[in-house]
Amino acid sequence: MTNKPYSESCDQNREFIQQVFEQYIDGRNTVLEIGSGTGQHAVYFSSQYADLLWQTSDLIENHQAIQAWIVDSGLDNVFSPIELDSRGDWPEQQYDILYSSNTVHIMSSDAVEQFFNKLPFCMHQNSVFLLYGPFNYDGRYTSESNARFDLWLKQRDPVSGIKNFEWLKDLGRQSGLECTEDFEMPANNRLLVWEKINS
Repeated sequence: MTNKPYSESCDQNREFIQQVFEQYIDGRNTVLEIGSGTGQHAVYFSSQYADLLWQTSDLIENHQAIQAWIVDSGLDNVFSPIELDSRGDWPEQQYDILYSSNTVHIMSSDAVEQFFNKLPFCMHQNSVFLLYGPFNYDGRYTSESNARFDLWLKQRDPVSGIKNFEWLKDLGRQSGLECTEDFEMPANNRLLVWEKINS
């Protein structure tokens, strides 16, 4: 067994995220995970859906951890991570599902803007984008724990922090994406779903 990093929250939230995945998986089988972190979600979902072809990605410094999870899984439908920075180059391929978990609150506002600018180029007309994490609504925290978490984020990195749902929704519209669903998740998190606006 390879010595791998472990995120307890990945194990805690994966089944709730899966309940939403179930609603969007029919007819879709290619996934780009943006910011795979430890690689736990990639391995879990790939083990649940043999027909999914799951492409991991992250900053280069996280690739070793992701690869360790993939190797230990023995799965052949989850692929080694590609380097992806919201401000850098993105894949030229289009995917059926784009998925990102607990990423935008550790990013700067500028990086999130670049993120939404580039999303549509990896999506075809029937693609969906699923974004999991904590969000503010009307500029307000949804819980005291989120307020504390945001303070911790900003102390660690002043340009990071929980983002406003309305701002993300506007960024999506500017990029031709419509937020079509907003699912409540445990621990004061949400799962937002974007689809391409019909042109």
